[in-house]
Amino acid sequence: MQDLIDSLRQTLGAAHVLTDGDLSAYELDWRKRSRGKSLAVVRPGSTVEVAAVVKACAAAGVSIVPQGGNTGLVVGSTPDDSGTQIVLSLQRMQAVRAVDAANLTMTVEAGCILQNLQDVAEKAGFLFPLSLAAEGSCTIGGNLATNAGGTQVLRYGNTRELCLGLEVVTAHGEIWSGLSGLRKDNTGYDLRNLFVGSEGTLGIITAATMKLAPQPAATLTAWAAVPSLDHAVTLLGLAHQHLGAGLTGFEVMGQFALSLVAKHYPQQRVPLYLDTPWCVLLENSDSESETHARERFEHLLELAMEQGLVTDAVVAENIAQAHALWHVRESISMAQAEEGLNIKHDISIPVSRIPEFVQHTDALLTAQIPGVRLVNFGHLGDGNLHYNVQAPAEGDAAAFLRTQEDRVNTLVFDAVMAHGGSISAEHGVGSLKVGHLEHYKSPVAMALMRSIKEALDPQNLMNPGRVVQVAAAGF
Repeated sequence: MQDLIDSLRQTLGAAHVLTDGDLSAYELDWRKRSRGKSLAVVRPGSTVEVAAVVKACAAAGVSIVPQGGNTGLVVGSTPDDSGTQIVLSLQRMQAVRAVDAANLTMTVEAGCILQNLQDVAEKAGFLFPLSLAAEGSCTIGGNLATNAGGTQVLRYGNTRELCLGLEVVTAHGEIWSGLSGLRKDNTGYDLRNLFVGSEGTLGIITAATMKLAPQPAATLTAWAAVPSLDHAVTLLGLAHQHLGAGLTGFEVMGQFALSLVAKHYPQQRVPLYLDTPWCVLLENSDSESETHARERFEHLLELAMEQGLVTDAVVAENIAQAHALWHVRESISMAQAEEGLNIKHDISIPVSRIPEFVQHTDALLTAQIPGVRLVNFGHLGDGNLHYNVQAPAEGDAAAFLRTQEDRVNTLVFDAVMAHGGSISAEHGVGSLKVGHLEHYKSPVAMALMRSIKEALDPQNLMNPGRVVQVAAAGF
């Protein structure tokens, strides 16, 4: 192993091959659930250097864990505890290679922080619409590797839909350059979509060509109280009807989830939640003017109140108020962490069946685990719920997690499948859900995925133990 370390230092420079000191930023996962131990953390500065690292590791039979901002929630980008894996951090590769205004595209390296990408797009007069709570630290390479979602999927799609091309280093250390930015290219298998969402198990994304959108003339935000999830779903349909493509966000938040924000962040004002079981956050982007946007928004809310879908609502009067409303929504996960350890579920259900799923699963969990607290919130507009389970208020949260997590996961995942859903909507599989996938994915699908893994990574060196389980190197 020392020969490999020496070779990597010669290739990258000693400053970019880390073996000593505090490496927790690379070895500890975002939720602090898993602490691994790497052989070394390497930080290449170019695609050519990434390829050199992969070739050296392949020759030595050493597995690689690709890592972006290390903000994932399913333990998919940190090493195991063997001390034999290389963590390959892409954080030095932050260049924006090109902005093509006529083609409405931007080509960026994988280590580019999402918020920086948004800022560059804005300065060029465009919108890059991918937006999520970790945007100040997550990277576009990680977003692509996990097919991240966020708050504007309803209008613009997941990261997959925003990507037109990739540059990838294969498991053999070869470089595939597919950064053309074409919207139509019907020349065989779609390799881009094979690597997007593969969580670094098939190759390492080093750069991408991403879609840009025109900046809206106005963006308005509203917060509404709704009597039930059924009412929220009907409101969503009404919003589609009256706002069309202008509806860019539709988030739902349960009363208990919002109460945690009020409890742990008292400086934030949480509107309307005390007297309603659910609140909805809507965003309307308009291509004409703020006056036009406000007229359409207020008309929608008036109709919703007349139909009993909304009991009360507020429309942000300025950008600061809009940011404050979104900050409440984005603070739910942090408030839940302040409350204590919890069991997270990132699930998707057909929108029409979400009320039935929540009613059924809430009743099931509260009956079988007395005192359990349910933190329901998420992207109702695209059917993605963060259906999280908090320990009883007076209980030992660590003990609850230790003794109940498998049982809770089984109850929730069985209910998800019974309602036609998926056990992972936007967070990926990682190592936390890799064992569940065998049970909830069809045998045919699993066999196809293993065939792809075997073909592209025959040594099983690319992020092993994530997404698909294999017996050993060489299968």
